[in-house]
Amino acid sequence: MRKIVILLLVALSLSACGELEDIDEIFLGEDKWETEEALSEVDLPVEGVEQIQSEEATAPTEVLSTPEVSVGAGETTTKYDLWRSEQTLLRGANIWQALVIPDLDGPEFKGGGAVGPPITQADFDRLAALGANYVTISGPGIFTERAPYQVDAKVVALYDDLLQKAANADLFVTIAFRTGPGRSEYGLCCFEEDWARPYLNDRVWEDDAAKDAWVEMWRYAAERYRDNPIIVGYKLMVEPNDADILLDIWDAEEFYPQHAGSNYDWNVWYPKIVQGIRAVDVETPILVGGMSYSRVAWLPYLEPMDDPYIVYVIHQYAPAEYTQQEPGENISYPDEIWGETFNQAWLENLLSTVDDFAAETGAPVAVDEFGVVRWAPNAVQFMDDSMSLFEERGMNHSLWEWSASYEPFVSEVNAFTFGFGPEVGNTNNVPNGLMDVIVAHWSQNTIRPSGVDWGK
Repeated sequence: MRKIVILLLVALSLSACGELEDIDEIFLGEDKWETEEALSEVDLPVEGVEQIQSEEATAPTEVLSTPEVSVGAGETTTKYDLWRSEQTLLRGANIWQALVIPDLDGPEFKGGGAVGPPITQADFDRLAALGANYVTISGPGIFTERAPYQVDAKVVALYDDLLQKAANADLFVTIAFRTGPGRSEYGLCCFEEDWARPYLNDRVWEDDAAKDAWVEMWRYAAERYRDNPIIVGYKLMVEPNDADILLDIWDAEEFYPQHAGSNYDWNVWYPKIVQGIRAVDVETPILVGGMSYSRVAWLPYLEPMDDPYIVYVIHQYAPAEYTQQEPGENISYPDEIWGETFNQAWLENLLSTVDDFAAETGAPVAVDEFGVVRWAPNAVQFMDDSMSLFEERGMNHSLWEWSASYEPFVSEVNAFTFGFGPEVGNTNNVPNGLMDVIVAHWSQNTIRPSGVDWGK
């Protein structure tokens, strides 16, 4: 969905402009910065990384069958058990980070590192203290966006740091790559904006070399993180959206008769990424969303593949007129939108598409992004109804978003910073009903990484 429009447009308007400089520091902790020599302690190639050569990914030779018996929290022995249970076991939020572009972001807005805004240990600790047991790290891929496609050592160091912080807070994690070879952040938010044109990069949909490098990026990530006990998911790509931004097609019924089987078809490409991962990691669950920002309406067109540990995901911001409204628009819940009554029954009907997909495929479906701007009228009831409907279906869910506490950023970008309450201009945490509802649902969590021992 185009929710990040608010985030990045505000970021642009408040960013200081300056000359593009090389970044020679990496963020390694709350207030800890080290020079690039620090990467000598990271098990990565720092210099002389050869361009990734495309090669055919091979699937594991062992054929695994998907277990059909549902499990509860007390019976969880594998990571996939967390997803296939008929109960909701993972409740939490997304954190968002992106590459820092100095001439766009200035020296402070997203911090002085390669990726920002900085996420501190206290940010993770507060999330866990409020009851969440799960976080989706929605961030840049660990390979460069432009050729020659290669490991970005600074970004890998950031993921290592975030994963350690999440482990310290006793949180499960899904790694979700927003960007990577041939794909930049700005195609997810701002492709229609003139200011964003210099930063757009969506060539991956038309460039086989970039696709091959994306496969290799995930293979590299899986080999690095496969033994990390808190990682319970690899999300292949956040919101595949080429139909929308490259072809101006927003309807699946229009897209597939023209483009099924083409380079633009996610169904052709994503299985190759799965195979690349499975060449080195046969068990970590893989999360796959459909095209057009993983909207519910496109879920039926996502073709399941023969892998026993796939989780299909949706992003639920419908209707965007309500969930992403500007201050003062005063679209409420319930309300009339486009001639339809928008209420809990409307949401129930929307999710019937998920019910049908789950019944047909036998695979779990999760809600890995959902949310509403904090000033939306009656957002409290909308959030409660949404989370309740997810849990009636046993769907794991990850809220958008859990904001960094980094003041230069969050003081300006806070539409989804629920702790600030419904007042538009407030930039401090205050008691409020929306946060109360979220915490009430998170309080149902009963399982954390410290309470599991995988494989026993």
